[in-house]
Amino acid sequence: MMEDFTEEIKQLKNDLDKARNKRYRFEARMEELKKQRKKLLKKLEECGVKPEELEDEINNLENELKELINKANQLLPHDILED
Repeated sequence: MMEDFTEEIKQLKNDLDKARNKRYRFEARMEELKKQRKKLLKKLEECGVKPEELEDEINNLENELKELINKANQLLPHDILED
């Protein structure tokens, strides 16, 4: 009967150690993600974009890029490019 408790306690200790190790890894990962978030927010601020405006800014830049590509295509002399 005592062996059952010993094994159960041993298993509980192992599980606790695993949980503690995971917690430490998750905390370290959380700190790293917080640092990355801070860097990204600083970069956005440097670019003059607010985080809540980011999606609109991306859409505007994509549209601008499409327009510039179309304009560049129109300026290419397609007649001399064909063999």
